[in-house]
Amino acid sequence: MDSIFVTQPFLPPLEEFTPYLQEIWENKWLTNNGKFHQELEKALCNYLGVKYISLFANGTLALITALQTLKITGEVITTPFSFVASTHSLWWNGIKPVFVDIEKESFNLNPDKIEAAITPHTTAILPVHVYGNPCKHDQIQKIADTYGLKVIYDAAHAFGVKQNGISIAGYGDLSVLSFHATKVFNTFEGGAIVCHDEKTKKRIDDLKNFGFHDETTVVAPGINAKMNEIQAAFGLLQLKYVDEAIARRKKIAERYRELLKEIKGINTFDEIENVTHNYSYFPILIDNIKYGRTRNDVFEKLKTENIYSRKYFYPLISNFSPYKSLESAMPDNLPVAEKIAAQVLCLPIYPVLEFSVLEKICNIIKTFKV
Repeated sequence: MDSIFVTQPFLPPLEEFTPYLQEIWENKWLTNNGKFHQELEKALCNYLGVKYISLFANGTLALITALQTLKITGEVITTPFSFVASTHSLWWNGIKPVFVDIEKESFNLNPDKIEAAITPHTTAILPVHVYGNPCKHDQIQKIADTYGLKVIYDAAHAFGVKQNGISIAGYGDLSVLSFHATKVFNTFEGGAIVCHDEKTKKRIDDLKNFGFHDETTVVAPGINAKMNEIQAAFGLLQLKYVDEAIARRKKIAERYRELLKEIKGINTFDEIENVTHNYSYFPILIDNIKYGRTRNDVFEKLKTENIYSRKYFYPLISNFSPYKSLESAMPDNLPVAEKIAAQVLCLPIYPVLEFSVLEKICNIIKTFKV
């Protein structure tokens, strides 16, 4: 069997992309808010049900710029259970991350732990919708309002996710999306910031273009984080297929659950009531006591069959060298996150994953059990 990786980028028919490239070649407008860039911003606002969106070259630059947009300083409360870009964006802005433990049900930042971590230096909360599972935004917003804090959501996993019919990209002061190649919706690389008013969008657009407000006026030390026309054109084409891709992911997730539910020691996520999921990942938790083998054992066993799952997220961000000396990074402060990081394994999921391969993966896990 050919190697099976944890994900595979969705690519629409090449012949449908060619006309976009021909138009770019003809008009010779490659970047700087071109036609396709403008069209994609409008199309994404429509699709996601948000008022304003600003496109970026990648999600990390979007996170860095979101913090600059709101002039965040001092300390920011965040999660250790995420991709490192979440916390690196704080470091690049000279902000101290303060880690708070996660919920065992959702793997998201635990709102009940936030208030104890607030100090006079706290200016914002940076939660992550892990695997696209919505954070407890009402509770988080209430805390933020009480203490005068900003809320910036890392919604890298959450494209198209809705709760009670409303896009979760609209939560908080700002919400940051990733359109990386591995995501449900991709523009090769890419990202975006969702905001609520025209003035904020203008500030974001200025900051991502070197701080230029107009041809001769620089209002801030901005960065070059613009999405180019080829990325934007690809995004427009991707948008035509994203619902189909998510529907296929849903069927794969349902089949996984069906086959894994009877294996003692293997735990999967259930659907969350009133949430429209995007099935961006398929994480399982491996209880080594009940299953008889560790997560690492299963990871290595699958590798012998050319199946490359991912220990996502392991290690915790708080265990990486730039952050592990922080008081909030101490393992005793993060018991749930430490436990989940030692048990979690993301299995392959992408729209063209064949059921026969999925069934082989589940059979390996079933027969490997002690």
